[in-house]
Formats: sequence, C-alpha cells, structure tokens
Amino acid sequence: MTVHGQPIDILLVEDDPGDELMTREAFEDNKIGNTLHVVRDGEEALDFLYRQGAHAEAVRPDLILLDLNLPKYDGRQVLEKIKADPGLAHIPVVVLTTSAAEEDILRSYRLHANAYVTKPVDLDQFVAAIKQIDEFFVQVVRLPRRHS
Repeated sequence: MTVHGQPIDILLVEDDPGDELMTREAFEDNKIGNTLHVVRDGEEALDFLYRQGAHAEAVRPDLILLDLNLPKYDGRQVLEKIKADPGLAHIPVVVLTTSAAEEDILRSYRLHANAYVTKPVDLDQFVAAIKQIDEFFVQVVRLPRRHS
C-alpha cells in the first residue's frame, strides 16, 4: 500500500459518476490507505498533471487509472501526452475502461500503457479488480521514488 513507507497518490481519470463511486467504494472496502484524486475529463487530467489552473497545488500521482472514453481529450490523447513527457512518462498508467475492443487494447499498449483492465460490470468483480490493481502496483511492483 505504500511506496517507501508512504501511502501513494492515485489519480483516477473518470467521467462516469457511477464508476467513480464504485472505485471509491473498492478503495474503502479494501481498506486501501492511498489517496484517490479524481478528475472528470481529459483536459482536467492534464491540468492536474501539469499543475495548472484549479490544480496548481496538485501532487504528482504515483499511479494513474485512466478511462479511455472521456470528454474534451479522450484517454488515448491523455495517455499519449503523459508518455511523451519526460517529466510524466515514469508514472504507471493503468487503462481502466469498459472497452474490450482489440483495437483499443493494442493502441493503449502502443502508447505505452502499463496495463489494460476492462471494467467488470458486476460490483463485486469491479471491487476485486481494483484490489488486484492496488496489490500489484503498490505491493508487488517497485514504483519510482516520488518526484515533486
């Protein structure tokens, strides 16, 4: 649950309030002590990551959970910008989306997504998927030291 003894900051980029709520519940149900920051479209995600506008004081996330189907800039565009920026490219990005289309999966990996997870429709399976993402990226994988 922590990077070098510290809880991690996770940025959830999700425009669907129901999916946001399920993600929050999954974190609470599993007693995941990490901080979840939520933005609701691609433009707000970029403002958060570049610390612009209302997000000028934003923390640099340790992990990004990114939906593909977003207003303003879609998740593919956001992923491309993150992975093309040397200051952001080290942040693991998990694409968390309803799309199971092979084209979306391939494109996400070509844009250097670290993982691609299709959102389960069932709440219990959704909670289990979030818990597995947390366990893998926070407990199993070594994340880079936080850079401010």
